[in-house]
Amino acid sequence: MSQRYGYEIWSGLAMLVVAIAVASPVLFGAAEPSIHRTLWTSLFVVFMLSLIAAVSGMARRVDLLGFAAAVVFSWMLVLTAPGMGLLNILLVLTAAISAYLVPVWGGFVLVGLNTVVLAVDAVQEASPQWGGAITEAALMELGLFLGFYLMIQVATLLSTVTLIREQRQRRELARAHVDLRAASAVLAVNARAAERLRISRDLHDTLGHQLTVLALELEAARHRTPGPAREHVERAGTVAKELLADLRATVDQLRTEPTDLARALDEVVADLPGLHVELDVEPEISLDEARTEALVRAVQEITTNTLRHADATRLWITVGLDGENGGVGRDVVLTAEDDGCGPPDAGAGGNGLRGIAERFEMLGGTATFGTAAPRTAKTAKTASIESTGRTTRGRDPLGQGFRVVARVPSA
Repeated sequence: MSQRYGYEIWSGLAMLVVAIAVASPVLFGAAEPSIHRTLWTSLFVVFMLSLIAAVSGMARRVDLLGFAAAVVFSWMLVLTAPGMGLLNILLVLTAAISAYLVPVWGGFVLVGLNTVVLAVDAVQEASPQWGGAITEAALMELGLFLGFYLMIQVATLLSTVTLIREQRQRRELARAHVDLRAASAVLAVNARAAERLRISRDLHDTLGHQLTVLALELEAARHRTPGPAREHVERAGTVAKELLADLRATVDQLRTEPTDLARALDEVVADLPGLHVELDVEPEISLDEARTEALVRAVQEITTNTLRHADATRLWITVGLDGENGGVGRDVVLTAEDDGCGPPDAGAGGNGLRGIAERFEMLGGTATFGTAAPRTAKTAKTASIESTGRTTRGRDPLGQGFRVVARVPSA
């Protein structure tokens, strides 16, 4: 469980505890509502269930219906329990939750409606004391009461909106960092490959040429040298040919040396705010620059999609080889899975997903997109490259998600 996930759980529990605490005088008989206590308790239970549904994140429609029901039942609870000042905090809770579900102007409309409900409740409570005549002191007291709760609601709404915007900005910054790191990793891979190619060419064009000339000269000298000295010339010629063979092997190794895939991917996913990434790369994987870049770009797109759409706190990425083809020319497998809700439309696909498909098709691979079957959070390797984001927001490690299935030969 990540730190951010823990904070969300505790804040939600605190909200429920506050709601129960302010209603406890009526629930436990310390105060009498204007309706039967059993009915009032039933209304409170429905309010709590609606509140939980509003913040559960199961579906947008469920969230809004739960929120609307919570608002209506909070009004009913306040109006049927006059004199319970702390119960008005239920309206403050609904104002805070509105920042997550409706536009800011909708939150201010709710604050206004809540204030009207508070005014009706206050007038209902104080009317017997007024005796048909409203004094200036009573109006001032009513104004202070309404102004106090109005400011509390506005402050709560604005602070929640500010918090949400700050979280979104951090996510945007994290996505920008992922893109920058991916570009840097690809640039580093290409730069190292270019440097190896330059060194191999220099070795071939300079030392290789000189050793070739030396071997030819020694071969010519061997035929012209008589007696015991010929043995030394033959030995020098053999050494020159061995050096030339070693040089050619070194040049070939420099040209075909695999890139450090684990290092490149780690640079992309390291230290992302609000998202913990567990990366596991099989050490036996040996890829050229083109395939390394394809995997880096795929991980980049997976990570940014997780940050943008999944509302996730953890992302598992595994890169390995499948078990087909007798261990020769096996396909590279990328498995990625988060604990979030996934993209809103699994079949939508975007430019980034199309880019993944195009990259792997150019390398002789394939890519398809669809909805994943329920599975555990850490998935066994399959002969595919796949990225899964959840369609449920409960952060349950089981569920259906968005999946990218692709295949690319390792060589």
